[in-house]
Amino acid sequence: MRVMRNVMRCRSAKRCARVMVMVMAGLLVSCTDTVPQDVQDVIDAIESIDRDLSELRAAEFAPEEYAAFAKRWMVLKARVEMEEDLIRWPWESNHLEQELRRLQDEGSQTVSRVNEQRESQRQAAEAKLARVEERVLILNANVGSIDSRIVLGPKPVQTDLLVKQARSFFEQGQYERSLEASDQAARILLAQAEVLSTELGRYADEERISRWQQMAKQTIEWSRVHQASAVIVSKADRVLAVYKNGRKVQSYPVRLGFNGIREKRYQGDGATPEGRYKISIKRGLGQTQFYRALVLDYPNAEDRRRFRLAQRAGRIPVAKDIGGQIEIHGVDNELMAQTLGCIMLDNQHMVSLFQRVERGTPVTIVGALNSKNSVALALSVLADQQEET
Repeated sequence: MRVMRNVMRCRSAKRCARVMVMVMAGLLVSCTDTVPQDVQDVIDAIESIDRDLSELRAAEFAPEEYAAFAKRWMVLKARVEMEEDLIRWPWESNHLEQELRRLQDEGSQTVSRVNEQRESQRQAAEAKLARVEERVLILNANVGSIDSRIVLGPKPVQTDLLVKQARSFFEQGQYERSLEASDQAARILLAQAEVLSTELGRYADEERISRWQQMAKQTIEWSRVHQASAVIVSKADRVLAVYKNGRKVQSYPVRLGFNGIREKRYQGDGATPEGRYKISIKRGLGQTQFYRALVLDYPNAEDRRRFRLAQRAGRIPVAKDIGGQIEIHGVDNELMAQTLGCIMLDNQHMVSLFQRVERGTPVTIVGALNSKNSVALALSVLADQQEET
């Protein structure tokens, strides 16, 4: 019996030994897997996060966080490629796997923050661009209404290009560059408003307007006293009014020189003069390059006095001349539709005016006759836009 028990014990021991061998073999097979599936899932997630951060331009929105993530990911990726760091017995802890999971969590948080920052910058760029585009429209509308684009020189072109660049950057998702272009355009818009205010501010100057009003009243009074015709031109309103015996009998829309809204300084500046003049010559058909023309006695003594003072003060170059040949005329053809400092009427209106006036008829040209003239209103709108910026 003792022999039988020993035999049974022996068989049991062998069976246990065989089981242990099989278990060990299974573990060894498990250990030879290159990367466990759960760890591979983490690696795939981190690679996806890395792609997302690159597409989101994390280097621009969160440079420090992205640099730290990229550095840790390079180190961990190198360790993953060594494989043995990932092979552990089931009862052993895997520090590399833990670090990968931490990086996955931190990377996900970085993606969320970058998305928030990107959206915030997108909203800021969109709002800024919308304001600048609105201000450009308002500026162009007001500049167009008072024919003052020439006053601004090349600035409107620069602004338009910058706004187009800002819009292009925005549509490409380059919000920071869009903001920079919008800011630059806003600065040029501000400069344009300041130029207009400096060059055309007299249209909103109560003292200057009062002098213009006084000039007009004196001309109307002359018409009443002498029972004759007189002409008053308002540059801001683009209107020529005819008075007879002190009463207005007719008015016509007019066009000015290409730079007519400004105060005339010298020959060739395209500005229409302001002052008291008289019709010195009437030129009918065949006597002028235009349809008909009324030549004014510009420059008169007052014009020459102002010109000399401006030259002495250095406001007008010494080489410049005062100019002359300022007329009220009609249109010869469309190529002559832009006058060079004169006052232009449509031909049918020119015929009517030609018949109403004579040589010696006084013609008073003023900037404006009231404080709510078109130029002053345009400047006010632009000033309000600057305050809202």
